[in-house]
Amino acid sequence: MAESPEEVAVLVQRVVKDIRNAFQRNPHIDEIGLIPCPEARYNRSPIVLVENKLGVESWCVKFLLPYVHNKLLLYRQRKQWLNKDELIDVTCTLLLLNPDFTTAWNVRKELILSGTLNPLKDLHLGKLALTKFPKSPETWIHRRWVLQQLIQENSLPSLVTKGNLGAAPVERIHRLVQEEMNVCSEAAGRYPSNYNAWSHRIWVLQHLGKLTIKVLLDELSSTKYWVSMHVSDHSGFHYRQFLLNSLVGRTVTDSNLLLQNWMVNVQNTRLLKEEESAGAAAACAEEQSVDLPRCLEEELELCTELIDTYPGHETLWCHRRCVFYLQHHLKNRIPLLSAVVSSVGSNDETLNNSHCSPAISHMAQAMDVDGLNESSSKQVYTQETKRLKRAPVQDSFGPEMEYRFINEVLSTCRDVDQARFATAYRKCGYI
Repeated sequence: MAESPEEVAVLVQRVVKDIRNAFQRNPHIDEIGLIPCPEARYNRSPIVLVENKLGVESWCVKFLLPYVHNKLLLYRQRKQWLNKDELIDVTCTLLLLNPDFTTAWNVRKELILSGTLNPLKDLHLGKLALTKFPKSPETWIHRRWVLQQLIQENSLPSLVTKGNLGAAPVERIHRLVQEEMNVCSEAAGRYPSNYNAWSHRIWVLQHLGKLTIKVLLDELSSTKYWVSMHVSDHSGFHYRQFLLNSLVGRTVTDSNLLLQNWMVNVQNTRLLKEEESAGAAAACAEEQSVDLPRCLEEELELCTELIDTYPGHETLWCHRRCVFYLQHHLKNRIPLLSAVVSSVGSNDETLNNSHCSPAISHMAQAMDVDGLNESSSKQVYTQETKRLKRAPVQDSFGPEMEYRFINEVLSTCRDVDQARFATAYRKCGYI
C-alpha cells in the first residue's frame, strides 16, 4: 500500500483515471457504493464495475478524498493549474465521495456556463451521488440550478444542436419532469422522511409541471401506494397535503373564472346563435372536470383505512386533520358560488342545461333539495322554492361523521398512542 506523498499521488491519479474509464465504458451506471475492504489485498484497481453498479473499495478512500479535495482547493486559490478535463475528473471523483462539498459544485457550474460541461451529465452525476447520499442538500440545490438552466429559452435550442434532447420543447420538459419524479422517489425510498427529496419534488411541479390539474391528480394517484407503504413518513404525506392544497386553490380559482365567463355567456345567450352557445358550453365543460369534494372524500377514506390497519402512527392523524381542514375550507367557499348559480339559473333556462362544468354543477347540486333543478323552467320561482334551494345538504363526511369515527376508534383500540392521537384530533377547533 502506498505511503509516501509521491506514491499516494500516483495511486490517486490511477484511481481517478479508472473512474473516468468506467463511465466511458458504461454511460448507464445507475448506482454507486463503497465495498468494505480495509486494505488492498490484490494488485488491482479499487474501482469495480459490475453491470450498471460502480463500487469503490473502502481502503482507497482515505487516500483519494483528501488528495482530490486539496487539489481542488489549490486550484480555487490559484496555486495550481488544472485544465478542463482534469477539473471534470477531480470534481466528479470528489462529489461521488462527498457530494456536500459546495466548491466542487460551483466549479462545475462554471464549466456548464462556459459550455465545457453538458448539464445533463451533471444531472446524471447528481443522481448517482443521491444513491449513496440521498439527503445531500447541496446535491439537490445544484440539481435545481441545472434544471433552471435547462428550462431557460436560450438553453433548450442549444441542447438540440448538441443532440442531447432532440424532441420538441414540451416533450423535453415532460421527460425532465418524469426523470425528476423517479429520482425523488428513489431518494425517498432510501432515506426515511427525506424532506430534501420531497421539497425538490414540489419545486419541480411548481417550475416545470406548472401545477396543472392533470399533473396534480396524476401525482395524487402515483404517490398513493407509496404513502400506504410508508405510514410514518411525514414528508411523503406533507407532499400529498401540498397536492390537495394546490388542487383546492387551483380548482376554486378556475371555478371562479369559469363561473364569471359562464354568467357572461348566460346574459348574452339571446344575442348568440344556438350553435355558438352550444360550442361555448362544451368548451366550459372541458376546462374543468375535477370533482374536488370527491377527491377529499377519497383521501379521508384512505386515512381511515390506514389508521385502522396501522394504529398508533401520528403521521396518519396529522394528515387526516389537514384533509378535513381543506374540506371544511372548501365548504365555506363553495356555497357563495352556488348561490350565484342558483340566482342566475332561476331567471334563465340555461341553468337546466347540463353544459356547464362538473365543478359548477356540483356547486349547484349542493343547494338542491329533492331535485328542484330538474323541474321545468316554467315553474313559478316562489320565495319558498328559493328557501328550499338554499337549504344545506347533509354531508357524508362532516363533523358528525368525524366524531363517530373518533368514538369508534376510542371504543375499540387497545393502543395507547392511538387513543392519545384520537383524543387530540377530537380537540382540534374545526371539528
